[in-house]
Amino acid sequence: WNVPKGGTGITIYGDYGRPNTEYGKGNAFGGRVALGVGALTLTAGLASWTPETFNDRVTSYGGTAAFRLIGGTLIPIAVNVQAGAAHNGEVTSGVDTLPAMTNITGAVGISVWLPTPGVSVEPYIAPGVRFHHRSNPPAGLKENETNVGFVVGGNFNFGLVGIHLAYDSEKFDDGKMHDVFGIGANVGLRVPLGM
Repeated sequence: WNVPKGGTGITIYGDYGRPNTEYGKGNAFGGRVALGVGALTLTAGLASWTPETFNDRVTSYGGTAAFRLIGGTLIPIAVNVQAGAAHNGEVTSGVDTLPAMTNITGAVGISVWLPTPGVSVEPYIAPGVRFHHRSNPPAGLKENETNVGFVVGGNFNFGLVGIHLAYDSEKFDDGKMHDVFGIGANVGLRVPLGM
């Protein structure tokens, strides 16, 4: 997820993700809280995913920091840089084991803000580099891997309430594309930040 335009105050997000077959399929649900102060946005989140062949859920937690380089109320184009990290513990279900993994990402987000009557539309693309560290990986999986990936998405806001969707794609060293389609809703809270 990315919001290159940024924002101020607190935004609460609820997310749903559907990974493709190469990524383990199943369903993922998550929640995030973002704090926007000027050009800086800090986000913390928690997600829970059940791969198709697992009975147990995989829980991950992480955060991002995004800084808007250009864009604002007078410029309809926004560019930001985003860095983040996430971690999940090891999960075993039957004979399948998903190793503990730490992911670190860096991306550039580019969006165009389309103010339309009653709704603001922000389509974006965010290419980036992703580093994965697996603890005690099973045979056939590398301990460390660095890949290039991208996200194409859109943010649609109706005042303080909005919806967002994204398609995330990353090619791993084994040649397989790991893709996720996500959709969610958000609500913004404007708070005085000079407390």
